[in-house]
This record gives sequence, C-alpha cells and structure tokens, in this order.
Amino acid sequence: MTPILTFHGAAGCVTGSCMRLQTDQATVLIDCGMFQGSKTLKALNYGPFPFDPREIDAVLLTHAHVDHSGLLPKLMRAGYEGPIYATAATRDLSAVMLVDAGGIQEGEVEALNRRNQRRGLSPVEPIYTAADGKAIMRQFRKVKLNEAVTVAPGVAATYWEAGHILGAASIALEIQTNTGPRKLLLSGDIGQGGSLFVGDPQGPQGVDHLVVESTYGDRERIGADAASRRAALAQEVQAAHDAGGPLLIPAFAVERSQELLVDLLTLMDEGLAPRGDIFLDSPLAIEASKVFQERGWNAQVQANPFVRIRPSEHLHFLDKPWDSDGLEKLSGWHVILAASGMCDAGRIRKHLKRLLWRKEATVLLCGFQAAGTLGRLIADGAARVSIQGDEVRVRARVRKLDAYSAHADARALVAWIKARGPVAGSIFLAHGEPEAAAGLKRRLIAAGLEADRIVVPELDQTFTLEAGPAAEAARTGRRLPPEAASRLDWHNDRAAFNIALNAALQSAPDDTARERLIAALRAALPDPADHVSPPSESHRPERASQPRSQMDRSAQGPTTAPA
Repeated sequence: MTPILTFHGAAGCVTGSCMRLQTDQATVLIDCGMFQGSKTLKALNYGPFPFDPREIDAVLLTHAHVDHSGLLPKLMRAGYEGPIYATAATRDLSAVMLVDAGGIQEGEVEALNRRNQRRGLSPVEPIYTAADGKAIMRQFRKVKLNEAVTVAPGVAATYWEAGHILGAASIALEIQTNTGPRKLLLSGDIGQGGSLFVGDPQGPQGVDHLVVESTYGDRERIGADAASRRAALAQEVQAAHDAGGPLLIPAFAVERSQELLVDLLTLMDEGLAPRGDIFLDSPLAIEASKVFQERGWNAQVQANPFVRIRPSEHLHFLDKPWDSDGLEKLSGWHVILAASGMCDAGRIRKHLKRLLWRKEATVLLCGFQAAGTLGRLIADGAARVSIQGDEVRVRARVRKLDAYSAHADARALVAWIKARGPVAGSIFLAHGEPEAAAGLKRRLIAAGLEADRIVVPELDQTFTLEAGPAAEAARTGRRLPPEAASRLDWHNDRAAFNIALNAALQSAPDDTARERLIAALRAALPDPADHVSPPSESHRPERASQPRSQMDRSAQGPTTAPA
C-alpha cells in the first residue's frame, strides 16, 4: 500500500494542525490541534473527528501550542488509548496547557449555561475538562532530538530542533513500503533562527516529501534578529509611556510571554525603556514560566535566559481572578501582559473592554492574528469591535510588532526548504492562509523549484505519497468549503452590521429618520408566521455555529459552543 496523507487541519488556515498518515501497517496522527478564528472554523472543534480515533496507532506531537495539541484530551475521550510522542519540554508544557484549556472551557461553559438557562435553552458541555487535560498526560512518551524511534509498525520518527518555541520539533518519518523506505519530513512550526531563547531550526537533507508551514510565506520581517527586535520593543514602550500609559500586550502564554518579559526587564534595567510595574496576568503563562526556568537552557548561547522570570519589585504575577480585577484601579504608566494572544479568550478581553476606548492606552500586538479573531479585527483597523456582546470604540493606540513572532518569515522559509533538498516528490505548503501559501509558492518557483511539485492542500484533502510527486486521492468528505477556513463568516458580518446599525441610529437627524430606518430593516425580515417551528441549534443565540452534544460520547466525546 502506498502511504496516504490527509490534511485534517491547518490547511487553508493557520490553526487546527492535524495530519493523518496511513500505511499498510499503521495509522499515525501528527498533531491534534484546536481551530481558532471565525466561529464557523471553531465549530470544527465541537463536531466529530473526520476519522475513528480508535484506529490511530500513535500520535506525534510537534509542540505544545493549543493549535497543535488542544484536541488531544478530546481524542482520548473519543477512544484513543495509544502513545503520544513528544520532547520532554513539549510534554511538560502540555501538562500545563491542556489542564488550563480544560479549565477555561469549563468556566466559559458554566457562564454560557447560565445565559442559556435564562433564555430557556438546554445546557451544553465542554469538549473536555481540566481532569481530562491531566489524564491525557499518562499517554505521553518522551523522545530525544536526533534519535530515531519506532512509533508504529513500519514507521520510525526522528525529531529535529524546529527553533519555534521551547521543545518544538520538526519530525522526519521513515515509512517502510513494498518498494523500499519512503521519507516524509513535517516541519511543524519553524522559527526564524538567531534567537537567544531557542536553537536554530534544523532538519535532514534529502527526503521524498516535505510538509512545511507557510504562516509568513508572503512577507519578510525587518528586524527579526534579537538585537533589532529588542530595540524596536524599546521604542514601542517609550511611545506608550509618552502617551500616558498603560501598555496592554495580548501575548501567547507559552514562549511569547516569557520572551517579552525577559526583554522588558532587560530594557528597563539598562535604562533603555521607562521603568514601570509589569503585570503578568495569565495563570497559564505563570505556570509555563516554571517549565522555562527548568528546561530553557539554550546550548547556542550557553545560558538559560528565563531564570529571571520571577516575581520581584516590578514584576507581578497575577494568578487569582481578584488580583486581575484589581488592575482596574490602576492609572498611569504600567505594562500588562495577558492571554490569549489573538484576543479571543482569557483575561485579555476584559482588559480590552476597559482600555481599548481610552486614547492614552496602547495595545501592542506581537504575534500572528488569525482571520476572524478579535485580534485580527483590531490589527486591521476596526473603529469599533464587539467584545463579549458589548460594543467598544477603538481609540487606543494600536501597534504591531511582528518581529516577536515565533514563525519564520518568507526568506527564512525558502532557505530552510532548500536546505532540506533534494525533495524527490512533493512539497506541501500547509499552516498558512491562502495569500501566504501562494506567496511562498511563488518564491519557491523563483528559487528554481518545479511548480507542479508544490502543493497547497485543502482541508480534509488526501494524497498518496508516491515515489515521485504525490497524487490526490478520492475524498471521503469535506467539512468546510475551501475558502471558509480563512475568511470572516456571517457571525463577523452580524457583529459588524450591529455596530454599523448603532452608528447609523446615533447619527440620524431625528427620531423620525430612525423609525424609517428600523421600518425598512424590519420589512426585509421574513414573516414570523413562516417560522412555526423552534429555531435550529445552528441559529440559536450564543451557539450559532456549534452543534449540541448529540453524538455518542464513547465515539467522539461531548461537545459545546465556544464563548
């Protein structure tokens, strides 16, 4: 049997990484991540897996970020009992992240159920709980970099330094077939290189097929080296201070928060940025920092740069909710780091609600913002946004600092791909929005690679890994249209419409004009008499894009709607 590779996530978008490899002896899953972005895309987290988890022999995890690991507890609840192979640092970070993810789901579902009860709707359940996040860790198996390990019959894996975050790896697979071994390299998320915090991305030379991320495939980042980005951060901090403060940084809890803290403390100590109190308002980032202190040794610089991330006179860890709430009493200059990095969950949302409308505040975005997320809307210049049902005017200074992204830019991606050559078969450009993947493809063609060997897979698309170029196999189903994974959906349109309607009503010259506008809109609505049956689950408030938990739990696990 020719090996078969299916892209069940991070195809046409940057989240939900999940690939399924089938051979005549085994089935292996590479990553099992959560989707982030529009509600239409996030709804995939709550539906059934597009495969039977009980048929998986092994899971290979590239790194701990939830868009790569976040559905592992759901996989367990759906019947998967096999091993999960990961580096030691990825295992330790996952132990923190998956428990936190389950706890967040429990808390948000509890709040959602209170709203649903008031509206006469049925209660829903989280995808998994904090207890599930803890239980899944029993299935983790530690692997070392650069050492081959047999992960399933006929499949050996070697983990390579990816240079993305602590513990992140690219995975090289050697697959036994009737015609000899087939080599498949999966990049995972790879870094820019030259970091003071993680090693440079590496990998083998000479593979049959290559799967590579394309997050920043259409752009080059200026000043991505350590010294330049620290200098750029100093400028942003100074400008935020001059504006009157505070500085609010939505930061990914793992790696980004820790790197920013090290640089902020260094800049303040060296007098290169105005000193002030720094508040790390993320229980997950606080717990993850302990892993960085233990495992953050960087052999390239012969140091662990994270050892200084401890509570001090100017660095405050806010673990408890009431500590976080106390920030509302502060004024003037201070710095807040809070998750999530894309502003779609966590404590960052309440801080945005109270600071985004204030002209003296600065919001600094330091990472990729997926389409449909609140962070992306803010980054794209929205004048007003909806946060937890409340309309908020954007008056704060909004700044972007892509230099802190943990992803390689287009130039670094091309260099890494060329260093892995020769590639006998196909190069798959995954983990990128369509423009980014298309941009990377153009660059690879310009670098001399054959256009027909470069493939941009779609969600749930399947390929046979031939000795030469891969061939598309017949599809068994499609969960979303290709364009839906990376664009705004009707939920985003509804929020934008509500904001526009409120603005139109406020700016109308008088009540008569407002009444005419409302009457015109009401006339466009269907007659309520045409809707004699209750609204379907997919159209009920608060749960518009998520199915109820109606599936057999033993097969797929419970589901719920995101907050």
